[in-house]
Amino acid sequence: MDAVRFDPIRLQPGHLSRPRSHERWRCEYTESTSYPERGSCVLVEETVMASTALICDTEPWKDLKEHINVIEKTHLRDLMNDVDRCQSMMVEFDGIILDYSRQRAHLDTMEKLFKLAEAADLRKKIDSMYNGEHINSTENRSVLHIALRAPRDKVICSDGKNVVPDVWDVLDKIKDFSDRVRSGSWVGATGKALKDVVAIGIGGSFLGPLFVHTALQTDPEAADCANGRQLRFLANVDPVDVARNLKGLNPETTLVVVVSKTFTTAETMLNARTMREWISTTLGAQAVAKHMVAVSTNLTLVEKFGIDPANAFAFWDWVGGRYSVCSAVGVLPLSLQYGFPIVEKFLKGASNIDNHFYSTSFERNLPVLLGLLSVWNVTFLGYPARAILPYAQALEKFAPHIQQVSMESNGKGVSIDGVPLPYEAGEIDFGEPGTNGQHSFYQLIHQGRVIPCDFIGSIKSQQPIYLKGEVVSNHDELMSNFFAQPDALAYGKSPEQLLHENVPDHLIPHKTFSGNRPSLSLLLPSLDAYNVGQLLAIYEHRIAVEGFIWGINSFDQWGVELGKVLATQVRKQLHLSRTEGGPVQGFNFSTTTLLTKYLEVEPGNPSDSNELPRL
Repeated sequence: MDAVRFDPIRLQPGHLSRPRSHERWRCEYTESTSYPERGSCVLVEETVMASTALICDTEPWKDLKEHINVIEKTHLRDLMNDVDRCQSMMVEFDGIILDYSRQRAHLDTMEKLFKLAEAADLRKKIDSMYNGEHINSTENRSVLHIALRAPRDKVICSDGKNVVPDVWDVLDKIKDFSDRVRSGSWVGATGKALKDVVAIGIGGSFLGPLFVHTALQTDPEAADCANGRQLRFLANVDPVDVARNLKGLNPETTLVVVVSKTFTTAETMLNARTMREWISTTLGAQAVAKHMVAVSTNLTLVEKFGIDPANAFAFWDWVGGRYSVCSAVGVLPLSLQYGFPIVEKFLKGASNIDNHFYSTSFERNLPVLLGLLSVWNVTFLGYPARAILPYAQALEKFAPHIQQVSMESNGKGVSIDGVPLPYEAGEIDFGEPGTNGQHSFYQLIHQGRVIPCDFIGSIKSQQPIYLKGEVVSNHDELMSNFFAQPDALAYGKSPEQLLHENVPDHLIPHKTFSGNRPSLSLLLPSLDAYNVGQLLAIYEHRIAVEGFIWGINSFDQWGVELGKVLATQVRKQLHLSRTEGGPVQGFNFSTTTLLTKYLEVEPGNPSDSNELPRL
């Protein structure tokens, strides 16, 4: 067969620093005659010089800066009267509708943003990610969460190897194991079926799987598959989280999934040891192998812990924690709860958006449009925050997950080459399901700071209710607010309107809404597993687009390291003071004072005994 050639690395323009050499490599796929899906990639390396310009030095960037003056003279009340503009700002793909007509943007603005994308070499950067190039340059890694949901026959290479067969080896192993647990052929140490699962992990090992689990709990198909089963997530090292997760559980029917790539994450491993003690105390140490499994690549430490290495499920360095929900990190606990077929639908939804992102023109590309608009709002219009407002209780954990994906990815102050950025990058993300948020922080959104909003809704409810005699169904009541709030933000209410309504003069300033507050609406056909996968991938790729435009590395997270190092020093001090009565030393005055005060109170249980929390 003809070799499938992957594009060479295109260097990312827009980075100001002294020229540095970079490796460039080309990957040629050669099919194996015995195993076509396990072909090999041959690498050819070259050395090229890095660009020396930041994106803000380009003409499209400067053009957008000047364009702000035009936007400041226009109100959304007027823009929304332009039907042709509004029609052009509505995009539909596979039943998903994006309406960004309530953004503070003209059609000309969008053309300028597309030129900025061209100047940032966005297409080439997307290609580089999909080709497995080491775009995470500070850790020298590929970024291939797209491979986690790729079809079996897809070829996606990292370091000269097609990784898709490895992915499916793990998926097949998860399917087999979850089928055995769910059918009762795999039982606990006392012969009872394992119907309760506790997944231990933190950060991306927790927030992503929790979001998907929460979204699927009330989907009728998924709920039927989960009948009689429980899935809980233990993340916080706070013993209260342990106590809440243990409440009502029986060790005989509980399976624990420990998620830690290195099997050394401090919080996760302490919680894992706590759960091991809970199991061993009741069932004996030999029961650990039947009641605990791992998602890890460190088989040595897995076995040393007491877990059979055969029950360890792998993932790879090219999977970032916050992008790992489609790996064994999420697929294993979710398959144990809902069955692999439901989770496979979720993976197919994400893969559908992966293909859309890669192949669709930018003008109709959902993640690209969303990413460019975020850059416009944050860096040019000066709006640092974004509210994620799903009008679906099933998506209550979506905002916390995207908060991590976005803020850990793009919370950077230097370019990918380490040059301090002379412009703002990254968003402050928060959110709450509607209509709960309306009775919480919408006051500020309507009359305080300007915060661009993402309104997310679904045409079909997971749990429809219609009461006889009511004007509308419960879902229609919810969606009435979904449709009304964006217009309220865009149009506002003027003093003239209030005067016409005979509002007393002294209340007019308090009841005036300035409007001109940007938002966008994302309307999904439903919230089944497939649509949930689509939603996840849309936001993952949106965040990548932002980073590609800003010229930063969206796939490392050095900012989380310093606190961990300092916590290690504190941990040593606490141990020394608790066991030997040693004084607090080596800290500044404030920390020394607080630590001393903290140590004045006994912890409540002897340090040499095992005492588990109980509610």
